Amino acid sequence: MNKPVLKVGILGLGTVGQGVLRLLKNNAEEIERRVGRKLQVSHVSARSAGKARDCDLSGIEVLSDAMQLATQADVDIIVETIGGISPARELIEVALTRGKPVVTANKALLAEHGNELFALARKQNLSIGFEAAVAGGIPVIKAIREGLAGNRIDKLAGIINGTCNYILTQMQSKGQSFADALADAQKLGYAEADPTFDIGGFDAAHKLTILASIAFGMPLNFAAVSVEGIQSVTAQDIEIAKVFGYRIKLLGIAKRGAGGVELRVHPTLIPESTLLAKVDGVLNSVVIRGNAVGEVGLYGRGAGGDATASAVVADLVDLARGFGGDVRHAVPALAFQPEAVQSLAIAPAGAVESAFYLRLKVADEPGVLSRLTAILAEHQISVEAILQREPSGHEDAHVALITSVIAQQRFDHALNEIRKLPFVRSDAARLRVEKF
Repeated sequence: MNKPVLKVGILGLGTVGQGVLRLLKNNAEEIERRVGRKLQVSHVSARSAGKARDCDLSGIEVLSDAMQLATQADVDIIVETIGGISPARELIEVALTRGKPVVTANKALLAEHGNELFALARKQNLSIGFEAAVAGGIPVIKAIREGLAGNRIDKLAGIINGTCNYILTQMQSKGQSFADALADAQKLGYAEADPTFDIGGFDAAHKLTILASIAFGMPLNFAAVSVEGIQSVTAQDIEIAKVFGYRIKLLGIAKRGAGGVELRVHPTLIPESTLLAKVDGVLNSVVIRGNAVGEVGLYGRGAGGDATASAVVADLVDLARGFGGDVRHAVPALAFQPEAVQSLAIAPAGAVESAFYLRLKVADEPGVLSRLTAILAEHQISVEAILQREPSGHEDAHVALITSVIAQQRFDHALNEIRKLPFVRSDAARLRVEKF
């Protein structure tokens, strides 16, 4: 092991950046044995250079100017842990043009601008490592890109946002309202003060964009993802789903179909017996179906400094092993050779088929069920399960049902008619149902 030390620069000293520093120090001997040379963090950037942190910065130059680090001549590899689009994009572009390979955990940046960044990296004969961008410490990128390279992947589905999974778990296990579960998530640091990015499904959509690209060999296409958040899921929906034998999870689903590739994020009823239904708290899980291997499931910590640092360092190890080599001989960033990555038709959300869960508040009067089922029958929609809860006192009644598998557009047409019925008291809850 006489190769020269590789010097690493870390952009950002937040939770993930500090985790990377600790891991490189604590596992230095193991990492050197794997790589064949030492990895040394020589520079880090932080807006507050003098702030006390939970990591050892001795021997490391701390810069307040991130761009200075990205252009530092004696830094070999850049790790970006700042997050967001800007200035992360500009910093990575500058690092690449200066001949420095990059490791990033930035799913938003890759989902929205990854095509351009990967093209720039190829032009510079460099690589971008991004295992940490999806599912934290779970090696799902490597599993799809390398471990399943001999398969045609037809479908993947995953719980890929820990904040939403924690909220839905709290609603399931403790009967909390959405607002109370969200407040708990914020107190524990699982949700931001403004949680819209997570609970609105956008974080999961960024991650799904990346997974779909490497699974199907298509360009990153965040705009094509149909996104629904969990804000409208109520404790009552959780309870009724349990009666039907389901649990509600926010899923990211990518699937090849006759009408094109389905890319969707939404709260979903899934049978209690499935692997994904048993994944609770802030944990993540991804299930992948290949034509040779069948179904493969991955499960573990999807967020947190140490878990994400594990994925960052795995990429550092890969880059260090091939440092200075020709990227044409490396594993392609998006799993397929760049010239073979091709745009695929995207199935419109309205054409995507699934079963549906419907919950209504209705007046307590005769003929309600018969009229509801008649409208569904007129649209050639059959009912697989139905639940009617009688009112107590002068309250309205509640009706919940699960339909057969149909296109969303057909179900929504029927739902529009149902909403106009005089005995329907409030807006309907409509969720997809998937049986894996």
